[in-house]
Amino acid sequence: MSGHSKWSTIKRKKAATDAKRGKLFTKIGRELVSATREGGPDPEVNFKLRLVIDKAKAANMPKDNIERAIRRGAGLEKGEALEEITYEGYGPQGVALLVRVLTDNRNRSVADVRRVFNRQGGSLGETGCVSWQFDTKGYITIEAGTADPDTLFEIAVEAGAEDVEIGDDLFEVFTDPADLHVVRDALSVDNVPINSAELSMIPKTTISLDKKGTLSNMNLIDALEELDDVQQVYSNLDISDEVMAAYETAAE
Repeated sequence: MSGHSKWSTIKRKKAATDAKRGKLFTKIGRELVSATREGGPDPEVNFKLRLVIDKAKAANMPKDNIERAIRRGAGLEKGEALEEITYEGYGPQGVALLVRVLTDNRNRSVADVRRVFNRQGGSLGETGCVSWQFDTKGYITIEAGTADPDTLFEIAVEAGAEDVEIGDDLFEVFTDPADLHVVRDALSVDNVPINSAELSMIPKTTISLDKKGTLSNMNLIDALEELDDVQQVYSNLDISDEVMAAYETAAE
């Protein structure tokens, strides 16, 4: 699972940029609608909705926006009919990619996703072509320095976590999907400041490329995530410290 923290770091920085453009609120709003339609408007019984509400609050999404999206999901206000789809494909040099989409127009979404894959040197594949390379896991992140690593490890493991990775910038907790809420709540009770908690697709193994190949795939992922319908892109690409530094410098 090593290397997942670099993607989390990139995602946090992208979220900050997207929030400034209002784009993040649009994507989170769709997630709120979808989660509400799936499990109801009460976050006490709909854990998926509770996770999205936490994400919305962390992004400083206005309370009115959150409540309006939940009302749309509950059918109390008119809203678009959303469909969740996961597309699968390959980046340059065979990197596996999963693209999670929430859309009101399947034809538009697949055309947009295919166009980005083709332009960036990848290819959209058939359903099942790469999903077998990933496991669905509960994934919790805590910024390093905000919690004692030994205490964090003890709380998480006792609550049922499968793995805890202590990094220089980020602490990561991995769980069975069914145990995510239990571990998250245990950490919250002990006042561990959770940065994010979500269901994520974790690669079983990762692939390392040279700098050029790594950056080519990162550019493809960036372009996919710029699409309005795309909520998340998962990859089995490992990023070296050298490439991570080059990527962050270019983004500044």
